[in-house]
Amino acid sequence: MSTDDLPHELQDGLVAVGEAAHDLRDPWWIFGGAAMALYGLTDLHVPDIDVLCSPRDARALLAALDGEVVADPGEGLFRSAVFGRAPDQPILVEVMADLETRDGAEWQAVGFTSRRRVFIDDIPLFVPDIRDHINLYRLFGRPKDLVRVEQLERLIA
Repeated sequence: MSTDDLPHELQDGLVAVGEAAHDLRDPWWIFGGAAMALYGLTDLHVPDIDVLCSPRDARALLAALDGEVVADPGEGLFRSAVFGRAPDQPILVEVMADLETRDGAEWQAVGFTSRRRVFIDDIPLFVPDIRDHINLYRLFGRPKDLVRVEQLERLIA
């Protein structure tokens, strides 16, 4: 896909994340709507960039993006060992580490088994394989996630 297809604020935010992530030591991923845009889906609104990484790297990335760690209440469907926001970027960046989702009364670790490098302006970014992302959305199971499953399945069909 051409980065010209991305909204300017998303493209600028992705570049900011990629530059800030340059010194991260552990694997990290952009996921959610921003990853879907990087896969080539252009007919969606992307309100933020979601990043999943290790706890140490989450703190480092948030510091590099002038963000801050926010207390995660661990209520609802998701919780993170480290959760933070960097709102002063071209688009909101949310950083998570050791993400878990509720499966009934139990918490289940969320992660990716694949990692694909994509570039914007020669800046490397990492996304999960589309099938890995589909599995994540199925696990979440919310109506909006199931719509995303359909969008991603059409993309790879």
